[in-house]
Amino acid sequence: MAHARMIRLVVSDIDGTLVRKDKSLSDVNVAAVGRLVDAGIAVTLISARPPSGMMWIAESLKLAGPFGAFNGGTLFMADGTVTEHHMLDDGVAGEVLAHLEGQPVIRWLFADGDWLASEADGEHTPREIKSAGVQPIVGPDFGDRVRRADKIVAVTDDVELLDRIEQEVKALVGDRATVARSQTYYLDITAPVGNKGDGITALCKAYHVVLEDTVALGDQANDLPMFARAAYSVAMGQAPDPVKAAAKDIAASNDDDGVADAIDRFILPKVQK
Repeated sequence: MAHARMIRLVVSDIDGTLVRKDKSLSDVNVAAVGRLVDAGIAVTLISARPPSGMMWIAESLKLAGPFGAFNGGTLFMADGTVTEHHMLDDGVAGEVLAHLEGQPVIRWLFADGDWLASEADGEHTPREIKSAGVQPIVGPDFGDRVRRADKIVAVTDDVELLDRIEQEVKALVGDRATVARSQTYYLDITAPVGNKGDGITALCKAYHVVLEDTVALGDQANDLPMFARAAYSVAMGQAPDPVKAAAKDIAASNDDDGVADAIDRFILPKVQK
């Protein structure tokens, strides 16, 4: 970014970026976002989370929106008003769930503002309750919710298994859905435009900002599409090597307030030149 005046919008991922591993939002990051806003820079959020898991963060940061939920498939305001909504085609959702049903993974479905889970587990379910802001509805039958799916997730700690399933699902759906890892143990399936590349583009349009004036902050593979489109990108210090390699700069880890580090060390100096 050749000129400081070109920075007009900062788009931040949430999990592994803005919040710590325990899903808490530090006062340090809140204050740093405030410094950006005071400098005249718009700030927004994009996440694999549903809107229900993002609204308290928007409130804490005193941001009005719009924000991108489900990797950008849904745009919404801080008061919960949805301004853009893209769901999975019901046929695609059915095919994906049928494929996952034969695999040793937990299946999650997000639809109608609810989170449905094929079963609960001791580690990821409590973590997701904090992330999603809702309790799961546990049961093997998702009923007609499949026709209104915002996101399907395959959950397992077996990384090699999830690698295989990721390739199988990508071959199954082709360009009819977006398939990406939001964590090493989460495989997300969302609408075709439910990816952070199209998501950051939609947010830029909503903020009347061009991509050349945009900064992206992230830490996972699903952040790579927005890194590719934003003019400038910063990866968190604990990000996998391929994500770090795709970023322009690397900040501290999310547990060490990496967003504040990125703002104070990389972004604000460009604005204040």
